[in-house]
Parts: sequence; C-alpha cells; structure tokens
Amino acid sequence: MKQAVSKQAVPKPEKPATAPEATACEKGTELGLIKIHGNVVSSIVRRAALSIPGVSRLSGSSFVDNIAEIVGSRKIHDRAIAIEIDEDKVAVEVKLNIIFGYSVPEVAGQVQSAIIEEVEKVTGMTVTRVNVIIQEIEDAPVTESPETEE
Repeated sequence: MKQAVSKQAVPKPEKPATAPEATACEKGTELGLIKIHGNVVSSIVRRAALSIPGVSRLSGSSFVDNIAEIVGSRKIHDRAIAIEIDEDKVAVEVKLNIIFGYSVPEVAGQVQSAIIEEVEKVTGMTVTRVNVIIQEIEDAPVTESPETEE
C-alpha cells in the first residue's frame, strides 16, 4: 500500500523592492490616482549622476557585469542603483566610477546634491538620503586629435 505524502507549500521569501519593480509614490487627486514607478526615479538618478564632471560611468561588479551582459541580464545601471521607497519618501544608493584626477569627496558631494535636486524637482518626493559608493577610479578617456599633414 502506498501512503500519500502531503507536501506543504513553503512560502518564498519576498525580495526587497528595487528600482525596476517598485512603485515609488501613489498620490490621489480629485482627478484620480498618480503612480510614479521606481524606473522613473532610477532614470532621474542615472541622469543626475552622469551629469557631474568627473563621473565616468555607473558601476557594478566588473565580473558580474560582463557575465550579465553576455547572458542578457539586467543592465548595468539597474544593478548600480538601488531605490527604497516609503510613501512619498525615497532613499537612493548609487555605485559609480570616477575619472582619475578628480576629488572623490567633491564628486560624491556633487552627485548627492544633483540627485536630491532632480528627484525632488521632477517627482515631488522627498529624498531622505543618497549613498554614493565610488567603486573604481578610471583613467581619463583619451581623445584623439586630428593629425596635421605637412
């Protein structure tokens, strides 16, 4: 005789909300509901960070980024930006590479200010903190000058 074995479903642990899955903010108006998706905040963070002189690029783990690009996983900027949302408040963490010769504290401070200003201006949300993690210092890009013919 066979005995029936009961299987209990084990609940999967919930993943923390990151930029691509998070609904950043819901506001009700007399006209209806306004939702700002986490991707919007992530995009604003990326643009603000890259607008600062000395910022080379968003960063992640070089090894992981290379593997992820090959297998078609999330883009680098998705892994370099983490967003935490609590109603109309947002906390940001961004990982960057900067160009050699720039002051790390100055660039990081400018990135923090730019992110706070842009996110608050565009979304109306309050930015509670911006953590800037400098992962690498890269050589300045070499610009090729046109050769003069004599």
